[in-house]
Amino acid sequence: MLISEKMTAAINEQVGHEFAASLQYVAIGSHFASEGLSELAAKFYRQADEEREHAMRFVKYLSEAGGPLKIPAIPAPQPTFKSVEEAVRLSLDWEKTVTQQINQLMDLAVKETDYLTQTFLGWFVREQLEEVSSMDNLLKVVQRAGEKNLIYVEGYLARQGSTLIEGAEASGDS
Repeated sequence: MLISEKMTAAINEQVGHEFAASLQYVAIGSHFASEGLSELAAKFYRQADEEREHAMRFVKYLSEAGGPLKIPAIPAPQPTFKSVEEAVRLSLDWEKTVTQQINQLMDLAVKETDYLTQTFLGWFVREQLEEVSSMDNLLKVVQRAGEKNLIYVEGYLARQGSTLIEGAEASGDS
């Protein structure tokens, strides 16, 4: 095994956190879909897929490093929200918590002089900057629009999505 038992246990715990985030984002997307907010729903469904991909990165790393996978129990996600702002704030808080979790994993890797895991975690450290920044920006847009003007948020997300698609096509990533 290329990583310690302690690191293996910590990564297994993070796998659970990432899958829990994915399920929470599915629940948020579904809530928005039931409210007729299709762009918000699509954003959170994409976010759910991304969190699952993060979990799978950890799963594959454990496999390559020789650590056994033991996915912990995952709590049920919150299914409904009083407002769009509440759901987006929950998401921002979640991303801040994940950032702390990734930092704690990095701290452990540094403490154990585990250079393989430090290198692996570097991607997540950079990714969390984008995750927190993106969710913080969405919260600001939602707050400015207010609950009575969510159509503006939907339009903002639709324009943002088309910009992302155009960027991917221009770079050949589509």
